Amino acid sequence: MAEKILLIEDNEQNRILMRKVLLRHGYELLEATDGLTGLAMARAHMPDLILLDIQMPVMNGFMVIRELRNDPKLEKIKTIAVTSFAMKGDREKALQADFDEYVTKPIDTRTFPELVNRVLTLTRP
Repeated sequence: MAEKILLIEDNEQNRILMRKVLLRHGYELLEATDGLTGLAMARAHMPDLILLDIQMPVMNGFMVIRELRNDPKLEKIKTIAVTSFAMKGDREKALQADFDEYVTKPIDTRTFPELVNRVLTLTRP
């Protein structure tokens, strides 16, 4: 059975690129365009991994990760921050917020599947 990934990203071009890469590698994909919808989808579908944009309307990625980690049913879902924030300290800020990994946009389509696979094999404490 294919791993289920929830992509929460408001930019259509970014979703299209990640969708192509993830589907090509055999993942089942769900998509949301804002954090609030994504959180509801996480509760309904219990994905194996959430790819979470940081800067979104309605509910940003830091708000979503806080909700995920405070919900006993969702706290073990693995997460990758997918963001255009690439300044010094941004990666550390995301990891400190309890994301499992961090990747900047635009994604590198060659290394992105490796990152997704690596995070999927992690065991959350």
